[in-house]
Amino acid sequence: MQFGLFMMPLHPPYRSFADCYDRDIDQLVLADRLGFCEAWLGEHLTERWENAPAPDLLIAKALALTDHIRLGTGVTLLALHHPVYLAHRLAMLDHMARGRFQWGIGGGGIPTDLAIFGIDASQPSDVRARSAEVLDVVLKLWASEGKFSYHGRFFDIDAPEMDNVKERGYYMKPYQQPHPPIAVAASTPTSASIRMAGERGWIPMTSSLLSRPYLQGHWELIAEGAASAGRAADRSQWRIARDVFVAPTPSLARERARAVLGRNYVQHQLPNRAGSIQINSTKIDPGMPDEAVDVDYLMENVWIVGDPQECADQIRQLYEACGGFGTLLSITADSDDASWDHESLRLLMEEVGPRVADLT
Repeated sequence: MQFGLFMMPLHPPYRSFADCYDRDIDQLVLADRLGFCEAWLGEHLTERWENAPAPDLLIAKALALTDHIRLGTGVTLLALHHPVYLAHRLAMLDHMARGRFQWGIGGGGIPTDLAIFGIDASQPSDVRARSAEVLDVVLKLWASEGKFSYHGRFFDIDAPEMDNVKERGYYMKPYQQPHPPIAVAASTPTSASIRMAGERGWIPMTSSLLSRPYLQGHWELIAEGAASAGRAADRSQWRIARDVFVAPTPSLARERARAVLGRNYVQHQLPNRAGSIQINSTKIDPGMPDEAVDVDYLMENVWIVGDPQECADQIRQLYEACGGFGTLLSITADSDDASWDHESLRLLMEEVGPRVADLT
């Protein structure tokens, strides 16, 4: 099993933007030194707690300060982007990364993110169609030779053929061919996106929202998608995200998790999830009332919290519940005392990792 990070990122609103980004970079640099294989950086424009409207900028800085860790968008909200600009920006980033860039994609479901671009969130089929068209244009543009034209429902594009005398025209292709590895994040139990990942041979990523009973269903969708394309699904490609907090002792781990993960949940996540499919997805028992999904419940049933042995045991239970996966993505935290977060990352790699090294 490998370990990676999923950096939403989550930052309390009282933290300055500059300090938030410095803390993110510090964690990425430490993760590289500790041997984390990858990190995915989120994108939102209107989430004050997840203040990363341009994750590619953080990735570009982190690339210059790290040596091995692969960095990716987690995820690019396709509906919010013009595909020509997106194709160029990502291709340039891929060259800067020299093979360490991965492209996570998603449609974007936060109404205020969509509204700021004049996209009507009350028409989810339109959002999905726009996202699909953006993806289609980017991939076809990267694969094109000569003049490129695309006339769809949302975009009309004519990219000029390269003039070899003037050296003007469309030329920018990714460093990795035919394109960077593509990952699809899914946060609902019956996600069509996770099935598409299996169908197209892309990296499937299961959100930290889903409780254990739903994980096997995600794998079945991945396998079903792969089978429809005549291929076998590969469990080693599957990423599962979890909120993780490791400390030297069980009591200290729970104290810190309550202060940090609990703060994030009570102040940010719960107000946004109440009454939604997201709150239902975290329930071990679908019949549970929403009020029962509190910090204590999450700490004991969804998050991975404890000393190294406890966390190793919980990861093993997660692995066995879903039949196996390749990479655990730890959701990054932002404790007021940053040393708590750094110690958790170090313990996860140096003391938890060896205890689950037999899981492949």
